Amino acid sequence: MLTIPGPSRRFCDGLSRRNFLRIGSLGLGGLALPDLLRAETASGLRSGHKAVIMVYLPGGPPHQDTFDLKPDAPAEIRGEFQSIPTSVPGTRICEHLPLLAKCAHRYSILRSIHDAVDDHSDFMCQTARRKGNQPPGGWPTFGACVSRVLGAAQPSIPPFVGLEPRMQHRPYNAANPGFAGVAHDAFRPAADAKSDMVLNGITTERLADRRALLRSFDRFRRDVDATGLMSGLDAFNEQAFGMLTSSRLLEALDVEREPAAVRARYGKGDAKVHGDAAPMLNEQFLVARRLVEAGARFVTVAYGFWDYHGDNFGNARRDLPMFDQALSALIADLHDRGLDRDVSVLAWGEFGRSPTINKDGGRDHWPRANCAVLAGGGMRVGQVVGATDRLGGEPSERPVQFGEVFATLYHNLGIDVNQVTLPDLTGRPQYLVPDGCQPMKELIA
Repeated sequence: MLTIPGPSRRFCDGLSRRNFLRIGSLGLGGLALPDLLRAETASGLRSGHKAVIMVYLPGGPPHQDTFDLKPDAPAEIRGEFQSIPTSVPGTRICEHLPLLAKCAHRYSILRSIHDAVDDHSDFMCQTARRKGNQPPGGWPTFGACVSRVLGAAQPSIPPFVGLEPRMQHRPYNAANPGFAGVAHDAFRPAADAKSDMVLNGITTERLADRRALLRSFDRFRRDVDATGLMSGLDAFNEQAFGMLTSSRLLEALDVEREPAAVRARYGKGDAKVHGDAAPMLNEQFLVARRLVEAGARFVTVAYGFWDYHGDNFGNARRDLPMFDQALSALIADLHDRGLDRDVSVLAWGEFGRSPTINKDGGRDHWPRANCAVLAGGGMRVGQVVGATDRLGGEPSERPVQFGEVFATLYHNLGIDVNQVTLPDLTGRPQYLVPDGCQPMKELIA
C-alpha cells in the first residue's frame, strides 16, 4: 500500500498521531487508482451519484436498551432504562436517545435481523455473508463491490472511503475486497505507517508541488522496478497522482471548513478507546457527509466499543448520548442539504445482546436478534420493520437478513441484485447478495 504521511496532530487524549493518504494498492500491473481511472474512461461518468454511509458499531450494541426496549419484561430482562415517545406515534426508543427520538420520522428501525453469527468481526456487516465456504478470492465488501460496479463518480474522489481506524481487536477490520480485487479496497485517510509503504520524501504539505511529487515517485519507482510490481508512469498514473494533488479530497477531509454551528451540532464525541475497538469521533460523521457530497459512493465509519459484558447500563449512559448527537446530526444535515434522497445511512453492529442481564450487570452475545437504523436514500421512513418477542430474544414478526439490507442499499444506488454479478477468481459469476435476498418492500418507496 502506497502511503503519503500527513501532518502530526495532537488529540484530546494527549496522543500525537499522524494521518496518511494512501494511493490504492500496489500489485502486478501498477497502481490501483490508474486501473479505476481506466475503467472510468471506458464507461463514462454519470452526471450525478447516489451514496451510502455505513456506521459500524463494533462489539454489538444492546438492542433492548436502544431501539427495542421491553418495558413489560421481567426486571432481569428489561433493565434500567425507560422508553420515551418519538416523533412517530406509537414508536418508543431509549430515554438516552432524545435527539433521535425527535427525528424518528426521518429513519426506519429494523428490529428483527436474525442471521448474525457469534463472532466479533465486521465481516457480516461489510459483506452480508458468513465466513465459511467462501468462493475463490473471498467475499468482497459492499464498498468494494460498489467500486467495481460503478467506479468513481468524481475523478478526484475515491468511490470507497474507509474512515475506521485499525482496531486493537483486528477481526473488527477483517473484511477485505475479496475477489473484487485490491484495486477496489477502501481508500483510508488514516492508517498505520508500519504496515504501509511510504512515498519517500513527500508529505501532504507538499502535495501541491506536483513536480516534487513526481520526482519522488520516479525515485520510488526505480527502487521497486526490479520487483516487477510497477512498470512506469503512463497517463493514468499521472491522473491518479493528479487526484491527490487536487484540493477536492483534502477539502472534503477538512471539517474546519464547516461553519462552527454545524460542527457544534455533530459534537466532538470521545477520542478515547474504551475497549479494543474504535474511539467515538463524532466529527467522522461530518467527514462522511462531506465525502459523499464531494463524490464518494460509500463511506464507512467505526464508532465506539459496545461489547458490554459488564456494567451495561453505566457504559450505555456514557456512550448513547454521543451516538445520539452524531447520528441525529448526520440525518438532519443530509435533509438540510437536500441529500436525503441520494444518500442512504445505515447504523448497526455485528449482533445483538442477550435478554438476560448477567451477574456482572452486562449483556452477552446474542446473534439471534439484532437491530439497525436506516435513513435517507429515498426510502420509506418513520416506521418500525419487524419485531422481537416479549423478551427481545427471537424475531416474532418479519425476520430480516443482512443480505436484504444490502439488497436494499444496492437498489438505492441503482444496482439490480438480480442482474449484476462479479466473477470470482475462477471466473464464476457471483451475485452481490446471498440467494433469496431482495430489496425490502417495506423500505422501497
